[in-house]
Amino acid sequence: MEKTDVLPRDAQSILELAARSMFDLFANASEGMLLVDRQGKVVWINEQYKRFLPALGFERVEDFVGHPVASVVHNTQLHHVLETGKPILIDLLSNRAGTFGVSRIPLRDSSGEVIGALGIVLFDHPETNLQPLINKFAALQRELDDARRELASQRSNGQRRAKYTFASFVGGSPAVVELKRLARRAAQSGSPVLLLGETGSGKELLAHAIHAVSSRPNGPFVTVNIAAVPDTLLEAEFFGVAPGAYTGAERKGRDGKLKLADGGTLFLDEIGDMPPGLQAKLLRALQEGEFEPLGSNRLLRFEAKVIAATSRDLVRLVREGKFREDLYYRLNVLPIRVPPLRERRSDIPALVEALGEELAQRSGLPQPEYTPEAMDLLAAQLWRGNVRELRNVLEQAALLGDSSRIDGERITRVLRETGIEQLEAPLPAALPVRAAPEGGVRPLAEQVAELERLAIAAALTACGGNKVAAARMLGISRATLYERLDAGVLN
Repeated sequence: MEKTDVLPRDAQSILELAARSMFDLFANASEGMLLVDRQGKVVWINEQYKRFLPALGFERVEDFVGHPVASVVHNTQLHHVLETGKPILIDLLSNRAGTFGVSRIPLRDSSGEVIGALGIVLFDHPETNLQPLINKFAALQRELDDARRELASQRSNGQRRAKYTFASFVGGSPAVVELKRLARRAAQSGSPVLLLGETGSGKELLAHAIHAVSSRPNGPFVTVNIAAVPDTLLEAEFFGVAPGAYTGAERKGRDGKLKLADGGTLFLDEIGDMPPGLQAKLLRALQEGEFEPLGSNRLLRFEAKVIAATSRDLVRLVREGKFREDLYYRLNVLPIRVPPLRERRSDIPALVEALGEELAQRSGLPQPEYTPEAMDLLAAQLWRGNVRELRNVLEQAALLGDSSRIDGERITRVLRETGIEQLEAPLPAALPVRAAPEGGVRPLAEQVAELERLAIAAALTACGGNKVAAARMLGISRATLYERLDAGVLN
């Protein structure tokens, strides 16, 4: 009985000794220690911790000790330790004094109640002390990134996805609304789609959007830019090459775009530039759904939605014998005309905003801001290159000056230097003037006023009501035009 009474007392003594030893060890070996009571008030700091006080904004120990820890140590978590009673064995703490590796331990009385907490600064240079751990994490992150790239490569092997949707085709004008309606209808059909429109008007973007809402959006989207491939290589590009088909051919052969597009969409860009000799082979492949790779006697089946696009007049090419009539009718099942930018001027502000945001993301420059005069000038141009030309002008204007605010002067300079400055329509060569009653001669002032009224009306009509563009067309300032309008010259 006496022996059993001695063991608990020895164990308690050992525990108390261990606690004192650990406390002394941390107090001497750590970078700093502080103690808070049950209410979270700092009641003690050791000598090492005192060196942090100036960086924390305190000149004297009395200004620190005796105050709530949350008010003197920013980002501390000691109050959470007091509330939960659970230690935070290792953590990073950042405040005005720097970044530290810390440990937070609750203190309990003999009954197990939390009576305070101990904060220990383990090290004050985590980038050095944690370097092995940081290196291991970085290596794991690199392995994860490599695995993700490999997985993406496997998933996309032979699979080319649509990059745009109908939301990417910016605009809410009646012409664009009707265009999207027709394109959505075409997407639900298995028949070929023919996109007609000027260069830069958005035909390829629309082709992507049609594929994205078609019955095969998860299939490949394969593009052949016929104008960009030499005629001698086009046949191999379309139909592929059998192994060893000719000297220099790959030993494993190479798949053509028809095979790659199987189960998805084949986009034939600039179909009007296809050489006549290849047109017959393409027509047969589209009609029969099968083709032979170069140097092969084996027929391969393929099934894909075909979208063709051209900026050329196919009807004229057919008349001139440069484009097969049967291929034209094969492709011209669902023709869709993509309107040029000058036919949807009301979309220009939305396009300018979208293109400006794209430019800012790509270049890292601030989002451009355009003055009303700059917007008026942009709306008044012919835009023969359409959206592609507009993007080029906006990019030049953004890079031309240091300010992100783009005014009319900067737009005018870019238009002049690129040689594309031109308004929609010139003034009439001659303006009719009313004759005086009873064959008399009207006063000169009346005739001048009449000519001025007609000239202003003609300029406003030519510029679609754009006053800035009309003033530039007339060779007068905007203020002068407003004065004439305020004087009622059009009344």
